[in-house]
Amino acid sequence: MTNKICVMLGDELSHYHFGETHPFGPKRYWAFKEEFIQRGLDQKVTLSKPQQVTEEQLKLFHTQDHINKVKTLSALGEGFLDCGDTPAIKGIFESALAVVGTTLKAVDLLMQNKAIHAFTPIGGIHHARRDSAAGFCVFNDCGIAIEYLRKEYNIQRIAYIDIDAHHGDGVFYEFEDDPNLCFVDFHQDGTTLYPGTGFINETGKGKAVGTKLNIPLPPNSTDKTAKSLWKSAENLIDKFKPEFILLQCGADSLAGDPITQLKLTSEFHAYVTLRLVLLANQYSQGRLLAMGGGGYNLDNIKVAWNDAISTLINTES
Repeated sequence: MTNKICVMLGDELSHYHFGETHPFGPKRYWAFKEEFIQRGLDQKVTLSKPQQVTEEQLKLFHTQDHINKVKTLSALGEGFLDCGDTPAIKGIFESALAVVGTTLKAVDLLMQNKAIHAFTPIGGIHHARRDSAAGFCVFNDCGIAIEYLRKEYNIQRIAYIDIDAHHGDGVFYEFEDDPNLCFVDFHQDGTTLYPGTGFINETGKGKAVGTKLNIPLPPNSTDKTAKSLWKSAENLIDKFKPEFILLQCGADSLAGDPITQLKLTSEFHAYVTLRLVLLANQYSQGRLLAMGGGGYNLDNIKVAWNDAISTLINTES
């Protein structure tokens, strides 16, 4: 690869959706790709195609029972994978395999020094728990990536930063007692939004107390509020000195999202991306993987994700 920045791009990623009328619909990937090409960013990065995860890799995080349930309901194409948010669309099992596999491929590219930073648009699926789907999330590629980094590359100290409007509960609670996972999450206050978690007093358990930082933002919060709280996040990451950084940069925290009430702009996404690049360059040999996460306003997806990519490009040019 000639470019230091790699973007995972392939139309297979568009297959991960839950129908035209569902918030997580089929147009999200295409909105991102259209803007990505229109800005000419595809000419400034290395492109890498999706790949499917293996069942053995899924089991690094998920139970066999959960994998079997998804496989069965996906073949039937009926019912729900959770309590009603995540329909069992026919073929969703295979589509979810591509999402997770693509995230792990991006990890490989970074760990094998074939790229310094990477971005995958349909990733950051952060609500699924080890034994269940939740909140549009079939398998948790974030959690799998953490376990994969440890098993395949012996990377122990990992920082996970999440700026999606929804709390990354599937990552937080499954690693709540893990002192080697630094967790930072900016999200809309859980008293006002799904999944109703991520309160400021949730800082980890046991030996992990103090390695987790939840920053709930009141509805209508703006960039000014979020940026004023960033310093505490950066101080934690700086103290932790991670070997690898994961960023879930959901676009649903931007103003105008149909299912959330924050009023951030893509400038906050670019700002966080820039600050994390500097930290990654200092502690992680540059290894920063950004994942698209949520976002249900197509215009917001276009700007948030592509501004993050532009920041990655500009900081390394």
